[in-house]
Amino acid sequence: MVTEVFTRKYCDPHAVREEKVEATEVIQFAWDGTVREVDACADCFKEHEARFEPLVDYSRPVKKRRATKKPAETASAEADESGE
Repeated sequence: MVTEVFTRKYCDPHAVREEKVEATEVIQFAWDGTVREVDACADCFKEHEARFEPLVDYSRPVKKRRATKKPAETASAEADESGE
């Protein structure tokens, strides 16, 4: 005889409030240097995306700009002043 086992995942944010809502999504976040996952329903997932997605930084580190060369006129004027 074969017995089928059905496991349901419940939304963790709702479980904190002692509600049983079936989870369909997974929210990933970093905590203490490790990536963690939380099961979430579609509503909680949308709320998480709306609240925290704008805070995610997609920018790249900015390279240092090279020092621009001074025009020849100001460089020669500074050389004359230092020579006097």
